[in-house]
Order: sequence, then structure tokens, then C-alpha cells
Amino acid sequence: MTKRIVLLIAVLALMLSLTSTSMGQTAFKIGIITGTVSQGEDEYRGAEAAIAKYPGLLEHRTYPDNFMQEQETFIAQVQALAADRNIKAIVINQGVPGTIAAIRKARETRPDLIFVVGEPHEDPAMVERVADVSLIPNNILRGTTIVELAHKMGAKKFLHYSFPRHMSYVDLAERRDIMEATCKRLGMEFIFVNAPDPLGEGGLSAAQQFVLEDVPRQVAAHGKDIAVFSTNCGMQEPLITAVVKAGAIFPEQCCPSPTHGYPAALGLAITDDMKGNFPAIVKAINDVLVSKGLAGRFATWPVASSYLNSTASVEIAKLAVEKKLNIRDMAAVQKVFQAEAGVPVQMERLSNNGQFYRYLVGSIIFGKDVK
Repeated sequence: MTKRIVLLIAVLALMLSLTSTSMGQTAFKIGIITGTVSQGEDEYRGAEAAIAKYPGLLEHRTYPDNFMQEQETFIAQVQALAADRNIKAIVINQGVPGTIAAIRKARETRPDLIFVVGEPHEDPAMVERVADVSLIPNNILRGTTIVELAHKMGAKKFLHYSFPRHMSYVDLAERRDIMEATCKRLGMEFIFVNAPDPLGEGGLSAAQQFVLEDVPRQVAAHGKDIAVFSTNCGMQEPLITAVVKAGAIFPEQCCPSPTHGYPAALGLAITDDMKGNFPAIVKAINDVLVSKGLAGRFATWPVASSYLNSTASVEIAKLAVEKKLNIRDMAAVQKVFQAEAGVPVQMERLSNNGQFYRYLVGSIIFGKDVK
């Protein structure tokens, strides 16, 4: 009788296991840390989309807005997630300063953890050595493509806003130099303007106010055929607002996306049925810009890079934990990323055998490429 009960229990356990698998439930969790809505709305919304897709799978945290001064808080957040043995992978988007230290510390007790990092801020070669996968727009190639896009849109000059902290980032500094060289090749004037650091004295509001006041001055001095670009996420909305008012050219954001700065600057409400529906958002932006007589003066990517860094990173982490994805296989990673993007994506490695992946999506010009 006892043997029959034991056998029955074993059969029931097997049935429950099979039922759980068939329902798509997982026996693990994934941690995800993003910026807040005020610091990086796209990455936050991407996390929300992943949570909706996989109920119960994700533990979501947000790093401090003032992450430069609160690195210990951020590192503690990573450690707290790592302390949960059910969590098998952690996604960090953006990979703000302190990410390398956080991963190394977590690995002291959890060497099994898989880390996927979106938009890493620290030295790419160092990030590549500690993260299992890194995903970032190909900023090196964008040094060429953004300026070429601006030239195609009729720009005769290119204005680049940044500040010393960002210019200390290897990729951003190299991109700035490439932009200047590309301008020279195309016969365009390159103008660099030091803006206030949003994490410095005065904070984000001071940086945003500077942009609102400086863009009209620059357009008055250089004419409307000047393309305007900034390296900071928090500056995009006021930048677009000022460029729309001045009638200048805006080729692309620091983190290219239809939702990065455009809706707020144009007074567009993104309704619940539009969230994540990038073709609908693109059309709404296009309609407003065309109605303002600004066709051909504004552009971006047709999908949100920071949003994709969240959704695709979760997908990659999940498949890696399930051993359904070889993260060393760039073609396989590219296939997953492209499926999330819904548009063609170019991808390349930072180094020959590493998993630091840089990607590029083709741009769209509002009023020309959008119907």
C-alpha cells in the first residue's frame, strides 16, 4: 500500500511538472534594473512591456536619478537581487557607472549569475570582460551616419552639445571626433558647445534651461540649416522643443527613438493602445511635424533603442538561462534582437570573440520616409 502511495505521489509530481512546463511557467526569475521615467523613460517602459509579457518572471528595480553620487545605492540594489537564489540573470539598462563593480561583487557569491547590460557607460573593453552580454547602439558608426543623415537633410553646420563627464566616456569621445572628421569630409562646419552637466550643480533643470536658451542663439548666429545634437537623454525634450521653434534640423537623439523627447516636445499623448506600437507613434509625430511645415527637418530610428535594450535583454537572458541561446553566437543574438525590434538590425562585435554587441538601425526622416 505504501509503495502505491509513493508511486501515486511521484506520478502526480510529474504531471504537475509537465503542466507547469506546458503553461510556459518558469522555475526561475530575472532581475531588471532600469532608470526611472524621468531619467530614461524608454528603458523603463521596455521593462514594463517585458513584465507584461512574462508575468511573475521579473523583479524590477530603478537606479537613483543621481546615479553618479549614489553608486553605492545602485550596487546595493544589484546585490539585493543577487541574494535571491531564484534569480538566475540580471539585466541592467542603462549600465551606469558602478555596473562593473556591482557585477564583480555579485559574482563573489553568485558566479552562476548571467548579466546582460544595455547602454553601458563604462569603458567598453572592461565591461566586455565582466558582463555576459552587452548591447549598445553602434556609437562609433553613428559618428558617421548621424552627420551624413544631417547632410542629407540639408544641414550646412553641425552643433554638438555635451559636457566633460560624457566626453570622458570612450565611445562618446571617439564618436565626437568622428563627427568632426565627417563634417570636414562633407564640407560642413562642426561646432562643439559645452552644456551644463545634468548631474552637476543646478541639476537637470539647469541643463534643460540652457538648451532652451542656447539653441535660438545658435540658430540666430548660424542660420536654420544647422543640425543640433546632444549626448544627454534629459536634454532631448527641450532640444526638440527649441529646434521646432527655431526651424533648425534635428537628425537623431543620443538614444534614437520615436518616444525619446518627441511626444512631450510636440504635446502628443501616448495612449495605452499606442504604447509599444512604434508605427502608430511614428505616424502621430509625423502628422504634427508636417502640419508645422517641418517635413524633412526631423528624423530618428523607427524603434526605441533604450526600449529594445530592456525587452531584448530580458529575452536574451531568459533564453540563456534556459540554455536555448548561445550568447557567443552573434548571429543568434542578432536574430533575437531583430525579432524584438521588428526591423532590420546590423550588429557587430567590439572584439573578435567577445559578447559586447553594437547594433545599428536605419533612420527615418519625418515627412519623407513616413506616410
